[in-house]
Amino acid sequence: MDLRRLAVAAAVLAVCAAAAEGFDILQILGKHDEFSQFCKLLNETHLAGDINRDRTITVLAVANGDMGHLTGGHYSLGTIRHILELHVVADYYDEKKLKQLSHGATAASTLFQRSGFAPGMAGYVNITQHRGGKVTFIVDDAADSVKPVTFVKQIESHRYDYSVLQVSSVLSSPEAEAPVAPPAPVNLTELLSKKYCKSFAGLLAADAKAFDVINGTKDTALTLFCPVDAAVDAFMPKFKNLTAKAKTAILLYHAVPDYYSMQFLKSNKGKVNTLATTSVAKKDYTYEAQTEADTVTLDTTVTTSTIQATVRDDDPLAIYAISKFLQPKELFKSKKPEDLAPAPAPEGPKKKKTKKKPGSTSGAEAPSDDEAADGPAADASADDAADKAGAAPSLLARWVTAVATATAAMALAA
Repeated sequence: MDLRRLAVAAAVLAVCAAAAEGFDILQILGKHDEFSQFCKLLNETHLAGDINRDRTITVLAVANGDMGHLTGGHYSLGTIRHILELHVVADYYDEKKLKQLSHGATAASTLFQRSGFAPGMAGYVNITQHRGGKVTFIVDDAADSVKPVTFVKQIESHRYDYSVLQVSSVLSSPEAEAPVAPPAPVNLTELLSKKYCKSFAGLLAADAKAFDVINGTKDTALTLFCPVDAAVDAFMPKFKNLTAKAKTAILLYHAVPDYYSMQFLKSNKGKVNTLATTSVAKKDYTYEAQTEADTVTLDTTVTTSTIQATVRDDDPLAIYAISKFLQPKELFKSKKPEDLAPAPAPEGPKKKKTKKKPGSTSGAEAPSDDEAADGPAADASADDAADKAGAAPSLLARWVTAVATATAAMALAA
């Protein structure tokens, strides 16, 4: 392969590596105080997660002073989500593309159209270029009295991937503004007991603190991984040996304060924060989610569990039955395969062993929250390895970019 081809290949890899890092709409808008209300509603309606998971997308953001009746308490959260979905165009438009529209106008699909709640053309936005460079947006089913909203400026974009633009006001649509019935209440204990997780439901019901935290999160955003009955039975000898505080922590460890659909779990991998992460001071309580051969696995470094069945997958609540009880490294000894362990370092001078002081804790006593139930807690090397693994994608992106730059320079110099 000649230098010119190598430069092109490396440049393509650099672009792909940068695109793979994705984007966070809340982080982008968070840089601008004038979009704080729009950003807040994207978060409260859980639409931000759908935007971040999408590809080739344009967000039409509205500044605080132009939000109008959208923040006046006139609409339910479900209706607000539908209105905001009109502001998420399922195509890429930056300022340059808007001002070079073919025939001066186009109709673009939005996430509201994808939602299934938009009949006919109600989920489409008409984009029109006017003389002097002015660009306007109006929903196809808008009333005749409604004025189009105007393009103000480009906030941020990544060509052909995502774009965030500011528009002058909130888009109007009778269909999107229609009342949305609140979801039927969910009895968490009853739901778990009917499908695969009766024993786990019993553990939750017996722990008032864990139940209150998990049950109080289910109506906003919650993913619960419940061990099947056989897995609970197998873990009970260890569970009974934990302190009350540790029992609460390990139950919260199975709950994620976000909605993860099965599609999202299969298409993404990485570190998962849990309710135990936010509830237990100075503790990590995370694990890795990944997919192999269409099977989703959860790796705590102590145990690896797989999703065996879907109990419920309906935004904002997802519940999945898993094969093993999740054991955090904060409470149990990490059991990584020996072949993955680093080579032993050369032996240094032997140190004198220090004698144990009288009155130390007996091995027969139940472990504290900082001790392992079946061995010493994982040492700092496990956390360091996790941190390095998490940094790998960004390091790879920087390395590939450097290679692309250097190779391109070589090709030009040749």
